[in-house]
Amino acid sequence: MITRDEAFELLKEYNKEPFHLRHALTVEGVMKYYARELGYGDEEEFWGIVGLLHDLDFEIYPEEHCIRSQEIMRERGIDERIIHATASHGYELTVDIKPEHEMEKVLYASDELTGLIWAAALMRPSKSVQDLELKSVKKKYKAANFAKGCSREVIERGAEMLGWELDELISRTILAMRDCEEEVNAYGY
Repeated sequence: MITRDEAFELLKEYNKEPFHLRHALTVEGVMKYYARELGYGDEEEFWGIVGLLHDLDFEIYPEEHCIRSQEIMRERGIDERIIHATASHGYELTVDIKPEHEMEKVLYASDELTGLIWAAALMRPSKSVQDLELKSVKKKYKAANFAKGCSREVIERGAEMLGWELDELISRTILAMRDCEEEVNAYGY
């Protein structure tokens, strides 16, 4: 099994942009939070590594996202569970690998949402999720021109996969981002 440090080094090999590195660290933290919250605490590091590597190929190969990452990880001998999980967040976008495990559904649902929540936080004087509330995110969510790259359709489909209402997904993901924000900020991206 790849270690967290090895996963981070692999990520940095294919990603140089601070935005992408910050996003990967955020999704890692969110995934670890959800692992604990959903009763998978013994798999917290695994969930985190999946979050960290989910966009491994996006910066260099955006047109082959979730396809190239599988090749890269297989060449490195990375566990097939990580490969399947990371690829599944591109379901119906770039790959036909459906999220099956609850962890994969959480990644699918929260990946785009973390981007939207972070964009909403940056609009605040604090530039933080610590004082961000559901109401503010919902207002931004409804604005079609806000964070246009964050697919509302994917977010909603992810909530449905999990059997959660959209408000629950947003609220829980805000809490997850609050939980990891200090650690993510410590990286300086």
